[in-house]
Amino acid sequence: MKFSLKQGLYGVFIISLLASILSSCNGDRNSANTPGAKDSLINNSAQKEASVENTASAVATLRPEQIKAIDLQLGKIENKELTATIKANGALRVPNESRGKATPLFSGVIKKLNIQLGSHVRKGQVIATVSNPEFIQLQEEYISLASKIVLATQEEDRQKALNKGQAGVLKNLQNATANLKALRTRQSSLRQQLNLMGINPASLDNATMRSTLTVTSPVSGTVSQVYAEIGSYVDPASPVAEIVNNDALHLDLQIFEKDLPLIQIGQIIHFTLTNNPAKEYDAVVYSIGAAFENDSKTIPVHCRVNGDKTGMIDQMNITGIVSLSKAITPAVPNGAIVSEGGNDFIFVAIDSPASAQNKQFRKMQVISGVSELGYTAVTFVQAPPDNAQIVTKGAFFINATLTNVEEEE
Repeated sequence: MKFSLKQGLYGVFIISLLASILSSCNGDRNSANTPGAKDSLINNSAQKEASVENTASAVATLRPEQIKAIDLQLGKIENKELTATIKANGALRVPNESRGKATPLFSGVIKKLNIQLGSHVRKGQVIATVSNPEFIQLQEEYISLASKIVLATQEEDRQKALNKGQAGVLKNLQNATANLKALRTRQSSLRQQLNLMGINPASLDNATMRSTLTVTSPVSGTVSQVYAEIGSYVDPASPVAEIVNNDALHLDLQIFEKDLPLIQIGQIIHFTLTNNPAKEYDAVVYSIGAAFENDSKTIPVHCRVNGDKTGMIDQMNITGIVSLSKAITPAVPNGAIVSEGGNDFIFVAIDSPASAQNKQFRKMQVISGVSELGYTAVTFVQAPPDNAQIVTKGAFFINATLTNVEEEE
C-alpha cells in the first residue's frame, strides 16, 4: 500500500496532538499529588469557608446620594416588654359623665348656631339660640299675674273683713281664697319655667322680655356631632349637638375567658391605634368587668390611658398587648432586620470622621425572638458597640448592595 506525502504529514499531526494531551493530564495528576499542590487546594477551600463566615461582619459603604435615595434612617436598640404577653382588641371609650347632648328645654327655631364640628366648648357656654313666640307669652303672663295676685289678695282681705263683721257670705270668702291660691300656684310654675329658660323672674318687666332662649353645653369638651342648622325646628327630644370630653378617654379591652385569670389591676397595656400602628401608647388596668360582652364571649377590661391623648377619639379601634411579666429584652424595629440564608442580620453604623462623606455600616447577625407592635426581640451573636446606631429603614437596600459586591467578586 502506498501513502502520499500529504497523508503522512496528517498522521504525524494527530500523533503529536494525542501525546500533548496525555502529557498534560499526567502533569496535572502529578502536581495534585505533590505536597505544595495539596496545600494550595486546602487554602482555597478555607478561603471559601472564611468568606461565608465573614458575611455576618461584612461592611457596606454608601455614598451620600445613595443614603438620600433610600431615605436611610437610624435608630437605637431599645428595651421593650415583649415577652409573656396577651394580644387583644378593643376600643377607646368616653365615660357617660364626660359626654352629653345639648338639648333645648323648650321647642323653637334655631336663630344662631355658634359651633361647628371640632369646636372646643366649656360647660355652660352658649352654643345656639332658639326663638318661639310662646316665650313672650309666658313672660307676659308672669308679669300680668303680679297685678292679678294683688287684686285677689285685696278681695280675700275684704271678704275676711265682711265675714268677721258677720256681713259677708262664707262662700264668697272661700272663692276668694281659692282664686288667690290658684294664681300663686300658677305664678310659682311660671317662675320655675322662666328660671329654666335662663330668665331672671325678679328682674322681668315689660322692657326686659326676650323672644329667644339660649342652648348651653352640658359639659366641657369637643363638639363631635351637630344635629341642627339655622332655621331648623328643635324640641326637647331633638338635640342640637353632642359634646365629648376626650381628656376622659379610657380603653375597653376585650379579653377572652381563658385569659381572664392572667389579668390583674395595675397591669400595663401597650396599644396602637388601628389608623396609626407606628405609634405606641400605654394604659393601666383599673377595672375588670364581671359579665360577658354581648355574644362575643369576651370580658371588658377597663384601662386608664396615660400620657398624651392627641389624635384619639371616642370609639376608635385599637390593638393592645397585655404585659404578663416585667421581663425587659433588647428589641429593634421590624424594618431593621433582614433575613439571608436562614439567618437574621441588622446593620450597625460605624463611626467615621465628620469630614467623611461616605458612611459605613457593619452587618451583624442576631437571633430574633417574639415580635409585637412593630418591634422584634433580638439576641446578638456578637455584642454591638455601646450606644450603637442601627439602620431602621434601608437595611434591605444595604444588604442587596453587599450581595451584589460579593457576586461581582
